[in-house]
Amino acid sequence: MSRLTVLAGPTAVGKGTIAAYVREHHPEIWISVSATTRPPRPGEVHGQHYFFVDDDEFDRMIADGEMLEWAVVHGSAKYGTPRHAVSEALASGRPALLEIDLQGARQVRSTAPDALFVFLAPPSWEELVNRLVGRGTETEAERERRLRTARQELAAEPEFDVTIVNTEIPAAGEELVRLMLGPSSAPVT
Repeated sequence: MSRLTVLAGPTAVGKGTIAAYVREHHPEIWISVSATTRPPRPGEVHGQHYFFVDDDEFDRMIADGEMLEWAVVHGSAKYGTPRHAVSEALASGRPALLEIDLQGARQVRSTAPDALFVFLAPPSWEELVNRLVGRGTETEAERERRLRTARQELAAEPEFDVTIVNTEIPAAGEELVRLMLGPSSAPVT
């Protein structure tokens, strides 16, 4: 049975790392690739990690109804989920995973209320700060902006169906897969 699962949580909590773990160890699960207007980080590949597009292309995709959800994240770049690929995955019977931000999760809830909404939480605030600083991909100003946003995102945890604490990547990834493939899975129409 196909089911849409939405994975969201604060910046630097490891959403992308968990999604990469699921992609590597559970090929039966389809994982959405988001579009973004931010530049690629070192090692990111167009079409694999994100679809890197400019503002004009992103705005065209919105205007043409091609986005399931989209948002301006951290006050700077646009991120969104191309609708067609999600629909195709679900129609083919594959469980589908969206790894998105809080704003996007709220939009998907309004259009797909039967989806499973999973909040990925850090073990502690201090660990979240350490992860953000440790990855070294943002400037000091960007880190501060992301940490302000993270406080707001953490407060949204009660909006989700279930929380996974990301203490260890394999354990969190396997817990997510169990939730996605569990007996309570219901189709999303």
